[in-house]
Amino acid sequence: MWSNFFVQQEEEGRMGVAGGGQGGGLAGMKGFRGGQRRTNKMSDSQEGKIKLVFFVAIVGVTLTVLGMGTEFWVELAQPKNYSGNQTCQMAHYGLWKGCIRTLWVADIDPERTSCGPAELRGESNCTYFKFFTSGENAVIFKKTTNRNLNLAAAILALLSLTMMLMGSICIAMSLNKGVPFFLKPASFCFILSGVLVLLSVLIFHQSVLALLSSDHSIPLHHELSWSTACVGSAGAILIFGGVLFIILALPFNPWQKCFPHKESTT
Repeated sequence: MWSNFFVQQEEEGRMGVAGGGQGGGLAGMKGFRGGQRRTNKMSDSQEGKIKLVFFVAIVGVTLTVLGMGTEFWVELAQPKNYSGNQTCQMAHYGLWKGCIRTLWVADIDPERTSCGPAELRGESNCTYFKFFTSGENAVIFKKTTNRNLNLAAAILALLSLTMMLMGSICIAMSLNKGVPFFLKPASFCFILSGVLVLLSVLIFHQSVLALLSSDHSIPLHHELSWSTACVGSAGAILIFGGVLFIILALPFNPWQKCFPHKESTT
């Protein structure tokens, strides 16, 4: 009797072990398949495309930093013979600082009626704006700036830099982890940063027009300078890079969807 009992217990134990092994194997296979779905690794070609588009976005970031850090957004020039002596004055400023330059009339192109350009030799007197400290408006050639518009342009520019930084972090994480998941938030950050940069340029131009309309005692010729060109180009490049990141994040090739091969159509 005891021998039959031990034999029965041994058979039940073997069946339990076999059942547990079978269940563990099924669970392991399910976990492996789920992990395969979760770790959707990008290919080498896709990683190369992401790096190439990221380089384009970095060009936009560089142009933005270059434009924001310089004070050549706009040039305001008096007529070169306004003061009636051998010198004339002009001004140029950006988001943070403005400069008054005194140039020699003999160095100016004879066909040019206004003082400038700012690259000519002369004396400069540069000061930082007090919009962000005491809240005072600046006075340039008896014309007063609009503090609210200048502050709005500067804040939008700073927000655009923040979005560029967040987008760069997303791309770095995507390349480090080898997954395309972070491409969508990166594309959103870069597109939004480009839009903010362009809005900053538009609002800055409105602030220049408000400055010119504040007083008409001194005639001034104004023109947007190379810093504005850098920032405007950067905004377009950032939006373009963000759109390319969206295309790379798609689960299919849009080029093949729009233009399928002849073999597939037939």
